[in-house]
Amino acid sequence: MIRILIADDHSLFRQGLRSLLEAEGDLRVIGEAASGREALRAALETRPDIILMDIQMPGLDGVEATKEILKEFPEARVIMLTMYRQDAYVFEAVKAGARGYLLKDVDAEALVDAVRRVNEGEVLLDAELAEQIIHDFRAKRDVLPQAHHADLTDREVQILRLLAQGATNQEIADELGISEKTVRNRLSEIFSKLHLNNRTQAALYAIREGLADIEE
Repeated sequence: MIRILIADDHSLFRQGLRSLLEAEGDLRVIGEAASGREALRAALETRPDIILMDIQMPGLDGVEATKEILKEFPEARVIMLTMYRQDAYVFEAVKAGARGYLLKDVDAEALVDAVRRVNEGEVLLDAELAEQIIHDFRAKRDVLPQAHHADLTDREVQILRLLAQGATNQEIADELGISEKTVRNRLSEIFSKLHLNNRTQAALYAIREGLADIEE
């Protein structure tokens, strides 16, 4: 069962999402929040598998709420909800560690698929957004490390490449003939070696270093 927290300041939208998600046998909405503050409190209390986070909320917005949640609960898988694909807040949220974003007009099938994929460890990152973020990282030099990937073993490079291509932990394990637990352990070692905080940053690092390409 995938446990989900919905954070959005419109109650009707939350109700609609709950109905769509709970129509699936493997999804369960364990809480709702109408503001960033409520989302932060609920996330830390319930530790959901997935957080669907509206970007624009009163008080603490979705981006700041995501940052605060990830400080205390770094394993959180946050998917941002937005009206606009080019929303600048999406850019900031993904840099902060959100696993990607969904447009609010997404159809039910795509929503459910995205929740399941992110729960498996994927990052919902399209090529255009990845390029924007990498360009920003290069300009600021303050988010991704400059260590060369030669610091990684060949197996770690393989794992990092597959991660950046969107493979789940289980798919990486199947591809390389190792256990899913081994993949998780190797990813922890990769994050430590490269001083990365999350899977999103690891995927971006791989793209920047030429280890993987993202297709449109």
